[in-house]
Amino acid sequence: MKVLVVEPNRKPRVAEIEDTLEAKQKVVGGLIEMVCPPIHPDDACLICNENGKFECRPNRPIRLEDGRVYDIVFGTFIVCRAPEDSEDFASLSDEQISFYSKLYA
Repeated sequence: MKVLVVEPNRKPRVAEIEDTLEAKQKVVGGLIEMVCPPIHPDDACLICNENGKFECRPNRPIRLEDGRVYDIVFGTFIVCRAPEDSEDFASLSDEQISFYSKLYA
């Protein structure tokens, strides 16, 4: 699965990971949680550490369209697709990689 990995104090990077629970947990460093920020215009979501706010350092703010901070993601997170018609996560398109690389730069 082609995803964007966003680590604290680093530029987002493209990575290929297996679409398994274990692979996602390894990237985020613990139990996973899916977050669908309101600023995302498509089916992309964030997969982050479920306990990140208690165990990790701040990573990126999630902003609303007007620029106000909606939330802060702690620890490394993954950006991938969560299609409504599927129970599985999916790869990002090249256009999504470009968009989210800029959004989380």
